[in-house]
Amino acid sequence: MDIKIEKKKLSTSKLLMIGGVTLLLLLIIYVIYATSGGAKLSVNKERIAINTVKNGVFQENIPVSGIVLPITTIYLDAVEGGRVEEKFVEDGAIMKKGQPILKLANTDLELSLINQETSVYNLLTQMQISQNAARQNTINRLNQFTDVENNLIEAKRLYDLNSKLYEKGAIGRQDYESSVNNYNYQKQRMKLTNEILQEDSIATKQEIQQAKNSYQRTQNALKLMRKKVEDLVVRAPIDGQLTSLDAEIGQSKNKGERLGQIDVVTGYKVRVDIDEHYISRIYTGQTGAFNLNNKQYTLVIKKIFTQVTNGRFQVDMVFENEVPKGIRRGQNLQIRVALSAEKEAMLIPVGGFFQKTGGNWIFKLSDDGASAYKVDIQLGSQNTKYYEVISGLNIGDKVITSSYDSYNEIEQIILK
Repeated sequence: MDIKIEKKKLSTSKLLMIGGVTLLLLLIIYVIYATSGGAKLSVNKERIAINTVKNGVFQENIPVSGIVLPITTIYLDAVEGGRVEEKFVEDGAIMKKGQPILKLANTDLELSLINQETSVYNLLTQMQISQNAARQNTINRLNQFTDVENNLIEAKRLYDLNSKLYEKGAIGRQDYESSVNNYNYQKQRMKLTNEILQEDSIATKQEIQQAKNSYQRTQNALKLMRKKVEDLVVRAPIDGQLTSLDAEIGQSKNKGERLGQIDVVTGYKVRVDIDEHYISRIYTGQTGAFNLNNKQYTLVIKKIFTQVTNGRFQVDMVFENEVPKGIRRGQNLQIRVALSAEKEAMLIPVGGFFQKTGGNWIFKLSDDGASAYKVDIQLGSQNTKYYEVISGLNIGDKVITSSYDSYNEIEQIILK
């Protein structure tokens, strides 16, 4: 008779043991996987850039583009409007101060000058007539004064004589009083004539002075009008080269319209565009450098234009010492503007890796150089050639600095 064998059940302790062993195996597998570097990629060394971390002199700078301009530019505007009647020189001519460039014709202005000149001549004629009349009036007053003075002298003589004769009884009272009355009358006339002569002299002087002032004002207006007509001939304000001349025979130009410019060609400056991000770090006296014909030249910021347009602002830079030979107006220069002083720092060359990592990590080669793995780093400032390494690397470490665009989710690179 068969005996039924009951299936033994696992105890709780055995189940826990089996579970623990399973978890341990899974942990070992995970550690092995993690230490193996995760996703790997084999890359030929010739296809990547490998550089060594080194110590060196570092200076933060930014690359900018500048255009060469004359050291000074004077703009030529039409002081008076008119039609271009004559051109004496062509664009690009070397000018001397005061040399004529072109002539404008303005009939209304020239007619106004003629009318102003006529007004001056008429006023001068009226002044001469008035002065002649004033002189004649003064002569008449003086003649009257002489007559009154003579009558006074004669009246006094008769008065003195009759006074003596009256005292002696040689003449009657009527003759004596008649001489007294005449003498008093002539004295009053003399007094009145003196007052009239003085007032006439003051009035004449005032009239002459007013006429002179009026004549002077009219003369000043005439000079101004003549200057306006002279301004129809546009002349070079300084020595220099005429550029951007925009005027053709028969063309009409409005008052204030730009005609061209005079460039001082004895020196040059460089107008530079800079991103507004750096506006707080740019100041006069900062230097920049550029290479031309295998030689380095230095520029100094002389003027800052703080107005921001399309996210950029401008500065003017001048040559610190030597000016490159053959440099010309309009030439473009690639300049490195220094934002800090030189200092010792740990450096890695600028490369495409930064666009992918933001400078937060980099692939560092193993000691045997057979592979590269991710390491966290911290970068500081940068210039056109190097990044400043703050932490995460040591001098002598080798790193991959080329682009990481093909290394998505890659944890380790095997170098071939």
